[in-house]
Amino acid sequence: MFFKQFYLGCLAHGSYLIGSVGEAAVIDPQRDVDQYIEEANREGFSIKYIIETHLHADFVSGHRELAEKTGAAIVFGAKAGAAFPHIAAKDGDVLKVGTINLSILETPGHTPESICILAKDTADEKPAKLFSGDTLFIGDVGRPDLVGSKGFSANEMAGLMYDSLHEKLLKLPDEVELFPAHGAGSLCGKHLSNERSSTIGSQKQFNYALKPMTKEAFIEMLTTDQPEVPAYFPKDVEINRQGASPLNNLPRPLPLIAAAVATELQRGAIVLDIRSATEYASGHIKGSLNIGLGGQFASWAGTLIELGTPIILLANDLDQVDEAVMRLARVGFESVLGYVENGLSSSNESGLEIAQSSVISVDELKRALDANEELLVLDVRRPGEYEAGHVPNAINIPLSELPASISDIPGDCPLAIICASGYRSSIAKSVLERGNSRLSMNVLGGTAAWKNAGYVVEQKETATSKISS
Repeated sequence: MFFKQFYLGCLAHGSYLIGSVGEAAVIDPQRDVDQYIEEANREGFSIKYIIETHLHADFVSGHRELAEKTGAAIVFGAKAGAAFPHIAAKDGDVLKVGTINLSILETPGHTPESICILAKDTADEKPAKLFSGDTLFIGDVGRPDLVGSKGFSANEMAGLMYDSLHEKLLKLPDEVELFPAHGAGSLCGKHLSNERSSTIGSQKQFNYALKPMTKEAFIEMLTTDQPEVPAYFPKDVEINRQGASPLNNLPRPLPLIAAAVATELQRGAIVLDIRSATEYASGHIKGSLNIGLGGQFASWAGTLIELGTPIILLANDLDQVDEAVMRLARVGFESVLGYVENGLSSSNESGLEIAQSSVISVDELKRALDANEELLVLDVRRPGEYEAGHVPNAINIPLSELPASISDIPGDCPLAIICASGYRSSIAKSVLERGNSRLSMNVLGGTAAWKNAGYVVEQKETATSKISS
């Protein structure tokens, strides 16, 4: 069996190519699909099947484009209701790729249509490979709360997940190799590992969600403390159900002069500054949103920008523009109007205002707090991160909730905005600048720098994450 994992770090997404005797299958492809075709051609394979473990919510798949380019059949679980020709696979179905048998296991729980694929090469005695999609992760299992709008409660889906795990996956031999669709950083689970493969036996031993417990206890555990659901998730599900258009159909963004930017802003466009936090702080178009390419760019764009919003990119160069366009397309954005390369002056005929942002080091923050200066620390990490240790007396509003919570921030004193490293806090600062004129500062290096400096952190039992009115 030929096997290759393709891992896309910015979306924590794993996709796969397996092949044998001139035939191949692609499992859970990302939107840009040429890499699978190129790899298959190098190995002498014709792609026969494109298999989706479920209708993905966190990214747009390229299954239709890949099928059009290769003639391969698209395979979904029978309950997906995909709106294009496909194989509706049921429990027990077997697809053949050369000497490989691909056995379909229906495993509802993350979604109703979720399937896993057990791949066994009949030509050797090596352990089978389980492509588990978002059902079983390394260190976790898929969240059950992404389909509530379709008539399924999180509790119902968690119950189905328990059955899928205990009646099917955990009955597989311990030596079966495990390859999920996501790793750490994905919002499709709570505690995903950085590891990219495992075994069923190892997960039985170390995965907290597979420890012996009643079905009722499992449901309670799985439905508690799940991360936020970004607004773009249900929209990506529908894009995947219909099938995304080929990437080469997307128009290339045009370079825009300042006057054109001003016109598009009046029409409802947003300037998305994709430079680093320090570059943004040194000078940016006032009212722009800073989401740097250096982090989980596409996920945060999908969380904070409504799909379909006209976007103007502010970048350092054309390579950054091209990268941003691709990464935005991977989560469903096809509305990039144009771009501006860095270099707008502070005075220009269009009336665009160029602003600078304040930053503060952890040492300066510590001195200000010790001197009892009037300063409020706003921690924009997720609740679990905050509770594990934060700057004393910091309040917590997760970044995903910040746009709707600006009016809840108490007082009129300056804000020091902190996250783990300075990436999310720069995004948060740009959010606040768009909706509030209050003085705020991005804490350079974030909580990691605070801890590395040896400064004390509070934990959940010694501070509250509640915001007092």
